[in-house]
Amino acid sequence: MHTGLFHTLDFDADGRVLDHLGIPFSVDRSPYFHVKVPVARIRNGDGPRVLLMAGNHGDEYEGEFALARLIRRLDPARIKGAVTILPMANAPAVRASKRCSPLDGGNLNRAFPGDPDGTPTQRMAHFLEHELFPCHDVVFDLHSGGTAMAHLPCALIERQADPQRQERAVGLMRALGLPHGFIADNGPAAPTSMGAAVRAGIIGLSGEFGGGGTVTPATMRGATAAIDALLLALGIIDAPVLGPAPVAGPMRLLSLARHAQAIYATAPGWFEPAVEVGAEVAAGDLAGWVHDLDRLEVAEAPLRFAEAGIVISHRLHSRCEPGDCLIQVAEVLDAG
Repeated sequence: MHTGLFHTLDFDADGRVLDHLGIPFSVDRSPYFHVKVPVARIRNGDGPRVLLMAGNHGDEYEGEFALARLIRRLDPARIKGAVTILPMANAPAVRASKRCSPLDGGNLNRAFPGDPDGTPTQRMAHFLEHELFPCHDVVFDLHSGGTAMAHLPCALIERQADPQRQERAVGLMRALGLPHGFIADNGPAAPTSMGAAVRAGIIGLSGEFGGGGTVTPATMRGATAAIDALLLALGIIDAPVLGPAPVAGPMRLLSLARHAQAIYATAPGWFEPAVEVGAEVAAGDLAGWVHDLDRLEVAEAPLRFAEAGIVISHRLHSRCEPGDCLIQVAEVLDAG
């Protein structure tokens, strides 16, 4: 075990274990400080092995709440296989309610494959990709739009080069029961958890379940139903744990693969969207406006979509700076 991250988990032991990962990192307040990352391991014999994680970004709460509840409800005697749960993977960011870690500015979902001798975020990414992911068959990383974005509830996979693995990933994504799923084309070197799953040779699933730095009853129902659905599809449980039996309806497959599918701010201003998340749009349709409230004689600037598809996210903070992503549209691959 590399000294950059400590744990005492026994991956071969049956039962339930609640523990912490420890990442040494000296701070002004505490020279021998460890970043403590809660982790649970629940196992009952041989069978499928799944890693459930949330808090990759600290301001995305559906997964954090749902996985904390799952830890308390999942009975080792009633499962087959093993479930590892990280409800706050980027623990410093979660505790600060921020997208990135206040300790090192690290965005965990852009830090893979990590560095065992790097910052706490880099060490966590290295541990996940090189030690934890390879001990599992499937990883499910739960997200939302966070404080800054409204996001269409949907599942996500990274495109797999192997056709059989791609078919398996799409099948599990459909089993989550969400109305939309999209296939990302970030490539084998993607610095995300889904890129790390590809490199580790396991199935990676992700999902977006809300946004705005809060949760709603609807977004929590979506997250808990997806977790139950995955555990049922893998055969780890035989009845829902977090809620009523999930109902898997048809899933429309989407693709988000090109920068032209997004509109970015090119000047400071205030963004006003013209369409809701989930709207179907054509190329040339009005996407919104950017206002310049410091120059009231200047009319708001219209923004138009370059491509057709479904609006998958838009910025919630009206104030924008050059480079901010304002709105995204995903291409429809099939109608489910």
